[in-house]
Amino acid sequence: MEKTATRGRPREFDVEQALGAALRVFWDKGYESASLTDLTDAMGITRPSLYAAFGNKEALFKRALDLYESEKLNYIHCAVTAHTAKEVARRLLEGAIDTMTGECRGCMHVTVSVINDANSVREEVLARSNSCFDVITARMQRAADEGDFTQNTDVAGLTRYLVALVQGMAVQSGQGATRAELTQIMDTALAQWPSR
Repeated sequence: MEKTATRGRPREFDVEQALGAALRVFWDKGYESASLTDLTDAMGITRPSLYAAFGNKEALFKRALDLYESEKLNYIHCAVTAHTAKEVARRLLEGAIDTMTGECRGCMHVTVSVINDANSVREEVLARSNSCFDVITARMQRAADEGDFTQNTDVAGLTRYLVALVQGMAVQSGQGATRAELTQIMDTALAQWPSR
């Protein structure tokens, strides 16, 4: 629990718990649609407490993104350690399904990118998404260099295909698709995978 003093007084709330609540609001509503009232109600704090602990709404959103990436997207960094490209893809898709069928449906990156959110926020999300894309592309390139594919493979195109699958599953999850239905998408994709 983060207990930071404010003018000699400790905070009267758990900062990490409040941040988790803010993450769920942003994930569900996007940035612009999440009002300060939505956030403070979910976090169980007042506006002055929000400003004192997190700065403004955009700073809170960036902290929520940090939490999202460390807790919900950690599977990406685990997936790229797999021995084959197909196993990387399997772990990526399984991790995405686990995240999308947890307490919040869909994907926060997709939620923010498809809603008409503030430019600075969209740019932040896109930069972080591009960073994930680069990590996966580098791993697929290594797989290509090691002869892991049955044919000449467009590594960037294959990575975009994986990302498109995850984004499409996120949209379907947000619309109520079950774990079994999302797993069916994954199994179909992996059955077509161009690897040995």
